[in-house]
Amino acid sequence: MEQEIKIENKKRFTFKLWDSKRDLRNLKFVVVSVILIASFIIIKDQISWQLNPDLYTENNLIDDSVNQDLGQDECNVSGVNLHGDLWTYLSPADYDYDGNLMYDESSSEDLVYYIEQAEKEDSIKAIILEVDSYGGYPVAGEEVANAMRKAQKPTVALIRSAGLSAAYYAATGADKIFASVNSDVGSIGVTMSYLDSSIQNQKEGLTYNQLSAGKFKDSGDPDKKLSAEEIKLFMRDVNIIHQNFIKAVAENRNLDINKVRALADGSSMLGEMALKNGLIDQIGGIDEVKEYLKEEIGEDVEICW
Repeated sequence: MEQEIKIENKKRFTFKLWDSKRDLRNLKFVVVSVILIASFIIIKDQISWQLNPDLYTENNLIDDSVNQDLGQDECNVSGVNLHGDLWTYLSPADYDYDGNLMYDESSSEDLVYYIEQAEKEDSIKAIILEVDSYGGYPVAGEEVANAMRKAQKPTVALIRSAGLSAAYYAATGADKIFASVNSDVGSIGVTMSYLDSSIQNQKEGLTYNQLSAGKFKDSGDPDKKLSAEEIKLFMRDVNIIHQNFIKAVAENRNLDINKVRALADGSSMLGEMALKNGLIDQIGGIDEVKEYLKEEIGEDVEICW
């Protein structure tokens, strides 16, 4: 589950509840892209706000991919998409001029909002959380899971290609979890791993000048090596979050905590194995989900996404 919990506002070193498969992204491409477009984004978003204020909600832009018309005719099930990296919120810089997301990501802020809206809408009888994500921030996964648990209407999580780490955390809040035999499920673990550039900096003649108040204030800066004491400090928190993750899965899935702990080595498993280990409830896709919900709500299912 790969969600990042920031240690402090300016810290580049963060907790991650992401599965390792997410790192297939080209790091160099991300770095170069950020450098090239950072200035443009800042200017563009100011112009976009002035020219297109309707694209913004109170806190951020509206993501059309999850903007749902819950009042459409004959719609009785609300579909909510958890796709891509899971964050607690998305900033205006994550959207293009037309209000479309520029990256494959979701925010718990949006997901919780749509779950709560579905709860309030009388015509909506059930909620589907469609999951296709390798993870994100721990708090984001927790927030979505809690919103699903609080819902009084039937809830289902449908894992497609992947429901890992923070995304799996979110899915555990549903009454039932469906997944394909080929779905990647689980990855109950936490990482804070990062690239240490201190040796490379030395070779290039760069010197790290430590100017900070507070013994651990600049701990985790990739331009300096971690001390044994700093490693111990960070691993303390990594282990705490790991135990919180294990506890949440055990409680949400009604599993023995020792069984979950035995599975919580950070690895993932495919659908059939996930079913045998209690991480999901049924093998199936959207058709099987519809059949299940038809029995639950007593009428044919029409989903609004």
